[in-house]
Amino acid sequence: MTKRMTIVLVSAGLLLAALVGFNIFKANMIAKFRSQNAQPPQVVSTIIAAYSDWQPEVTSVGSMRAFRGVDVTTEVAGLVRSINFKSGDDAKNGVVLVELNADTDIAQLHALQAAADLSQTTYARDKMQFEAQAISQATLDSDAADLKNRRAQAEAQAALVAKKTLRAPFAGRLGITTLNPGQYLNPGDKVVTLQAIDPILVDFRVPQQDVARIAIGQTVHVTTDAFPGRTFNGKVTAMDPRVDPASRNFQVEASVENSDRKLLPGMFAHVAVQSGAVAHYLTLPQAAITYNPYGATVFVGQKSKDGKSLVAQQVFVNVGGTRGDQAAVTSGIKQGDEVVTSGQLKLKNGTPLQVNNTVEPRNDANPTPQEGEGAEP
Repeated sequence: MTKRMTIVLVSAGLLLAALVGFNIFKANMIAKFRSQNAQPPQVVSTIIAAYSDWQPEVTSVGSMRAFRGVDVTTEVAGLVRSINFKSGDDAKNGVVLVELNADTDIAQLHALQAAADLSQTTYARDKMQFEAQAISQATLDSDAADLKNRRAQAEAQAALVAKKTLRAPFAGRLGITTLNPGQYLNPGDKVVTLQAIDPILVDFRVPQQDVARIAIGQTVHVTTDAFPGRTFNGKVTAMDPRVDPASRNFQVEASVENSDRKLLPGMFAHVAVQSGAVAHYLTLPQAAITYNPYGATVFVGQKSKDGKSLVAQQVFVNVGGTRGDQAAVTSGIKQGDEVVTSGQLKLKNGTPLQVNNTVEPRNDANPTPQEGEGAEP
């Protein structure tokens, strides 16, 4: 019996050892399989979330126009005698631009002035006779009326002669003219354009929901594609008291300093009105934020359980305003978080990350167009 019991115990021990060994082998094989099929690290770029000063702005696009602008024309017909300017000249207020032939009109003026002088002499003589009771009051009144009539005719003729001299109505820059001496002008014919462009005005439209954010005197920054990288400063000078019922926008006027006269009427302009006090927001590149029907999310890099690698963790964020390539994040992340800025489409929670910031998305508050071979991706 002892021998049999020994054999049974030894057999049971061997069977148990075989079973334990098989389970250990199985567990090792599964672990090896899992390690061989683990998700490889995904290459992404990241940025450290940090606070930055954020100036609230109302942005729009508009068109520039002259502070004063007019096409100089003539009120009367006449033959051009002389042209006293060149295309592109700066004209002072009241300077003579064009003189029309006024010889006949001047001769007529002299004749009317002579007639007025004669009427003055007749009136003075008849007044003395009336005082001597040599003529009636009716005759003296007729002489007075005739004198006024002669003087009025002379003044009208003098005004006609003055219209034959075209003067600049205000100081400004003259445009290009095709006028030539000897050319006949009809009333209303354009002579030259005159534009006062320092300062220059910018007209732009703003949605009605921003009406409370716009006020007279607010600072305006204006940029134009004609001068990339340069900003022109100005002030809001007027607001239209009526909202357009078709577009629900209202018009705003800003005056922009233009001492070097680089800005010209008719130019297209990008306008940013500074509204409100400077705020302090966590700022991320807009490329870092993924917008979904259920909210905006970002991927944050966190340490793995073993602390040896970085893994992705998706979190919801609330996005405030935007400026250029940047977006303000009001909640969801904190300062110092490492946020994925590119490569989000291949990530899910727990995906290992390999950070490579050789190429990063744009993160400029005031971006400019990038063209040509030297443009960044």
